[in-house]
Amino acid sequence: MLDRPMYLKPNVAIEPLYNQWYAWWYLLSPATAPLFVTNLHQKLMQSFVANPDVHVAALKNPMLMGGPFINHPTAKAPRVKELLERTQKEQAHMLAYTKAVGELEQLLAPNNGGSLEALYAKVPDLLRGYVELTYDLSNRASARFIEPLLYKSRFYQESSQSVTLSQVDGDWRPYIFSTPRLEEDTPIWLNVPFRHEGLDALFRMRHTPGSPGQVAEMLGVPSKAAAAFADLFTDVVPRKAARYDGEGVRVRYFGHACVLLETKEVSILTDPVISYEFPTDLPRYTHADLPEHVDYVVITHGHADHLMMETLIQLRHRVGTIIVPRNNGNSLADPSLRLMLQATGFKNVVEIDDLQEIQIPGGSITGLPFIGEHSDLAIQAKTAHLVRLGGKSIMMAADSNALEPRMYQHLREIIGPIDILFLGMECEGGPMSWMYGPLLTNPLPRKMDQARRLNGSDCARASEISNYLTPKEVYVYAMGQEPWLRHVMILVYDETAPQLIESNKYLEHCRAKGIQAERPYVRMERVL
Repeated sequence: MLDRPMYLKPNVAIEPLYNQWYAWWYLLSPATAPLFVTNLHQKLMQSFVANPDVHVAALKNPMLMGGPFINHPTAKAPRVKELLERTQKEQAHMLAYTKAVGELEQLLAPNNGGSLEALYAKVPDLLRGYVELTYDLSNRASARFIEPLLYKSRFYQESSQSVTLSQVDGDWRPYIFSTPRLEEDTPIWLNVPFRHEGLDALFRMRHTPGSPGQVAEMLGVPSKAAAAFADLFTDVVPRKAARYDGEGVRVRYFGHACVLLETKEVSILTDPVISYEFPTDLPRYTHADLPEHVDYVVITHGHADHLMMETLIQLRHRVGTIIVPRNNGNSLADPSLRLMLQATGFKNVVEIDDLQEIQIPGGSITGLPFIGEHSDLAIQAKTAHLVRLGGKSIMMAADSNALEPRMYQHLREIIGPIDILFLGMECEGGPMSWMYGPLLTNPLPRKMDQARRLNGSDCARASEISNYLTPKEVYVYAMGQEPWLRHVMILVYDETAPQLIESNKYLEHCRAKGIQAERPYVRMERVL
């Protein structure tokens, strides 16, 4: 293995995997991972093994690419069967956990206000000591899962974590959430937990030379992968971004909801989802355009296009503080982002609550309420951010949906007018079951499922936000259109798509009021 100082090539991609499935929010928390293993992964594999031709035929229709179909050829059915059998054997306790959750729900369902004390002895044995039985003020019984204890239990299974490394030469990657990775899919598969320090050493070599041999030893690269691993490195000195030292605030749009805010004093990166670097006719910002040290990363919510572990693991070594919304601690649908990031190696994770202000050099970051986009579930781990820097105020509203416009009237009285509004307008999102289905013991009726969608603001609701907050500039972002997001978003709009129709109407509404308004694509820079 090479032992001279070298750099990691800028097109090296990582995929974090849980039990060979692409890792995201609900696979990171031990409170929810068993439900997805049982109710999604196991069922998909069983369906594919029973009739792979149905999956192959379905995925010939582009409209079904985000559906419950495994994207492997029929010939791979025996390999998927092997993974299914291994999952059922090695994760039997996860399957049992899911069954116990269903039994616990049945235990609690008949209770309507009487003491729950006698029920503790009847909690399924697998969950004893991990739950508190509670009522809400309407006497509806439920269980609070004590998530920190679960992280110390066998349900947090680091042995199921692994990563793959590869080189990419374009943006296209197949949709990832419905298909497990098989060992023959990539030459470099490393059985290391996400928190492994060898990953930090590897990605530090994007900008600082290091020894490939030492990193290979840290990561335990198998001999059969040695040649492919060595090919990830180069003697070519990469581009390096100097720390911004200009006047005012520089705003750089990296794509989707990823925005870099910089002054001479501080750098802030929102919802990091960053393209790899390779020759392309679509120039964009990449990892090479980030400062060597990012002072703050802020996460608005846990959806995979906002909290992307693929990007975060690569940035972990260069991040000072990561700011996440505080969860409510009372719902399986709302696991703690702080706990999952701490468990995956992030050292300084800070929670922020609504209207809580964090002082930073030359300004502040304030959490703001983020309503909507979560199918009416009681999820608190979502927050918009008001960033004050250089005398300017910038609101990163993510996928906020102004279901109650009066909230923005109240906010205006507290925060005053703002200079810039970044707002997502995915106004026709997927149904509730598309994201939260595996958490449900009893599926929603189709009519309810279709009504409770993952919707952001349409023109009318976006207009309510800007009418109250009176921004001077508006940017519609987080639309999933950058091509390097297709493996998680699978969204391709034409001009007839309601998302584009509604956002175009909103841009026209803003411009009619004298507000500068754009829908950035791929990259944008502003200096305030």
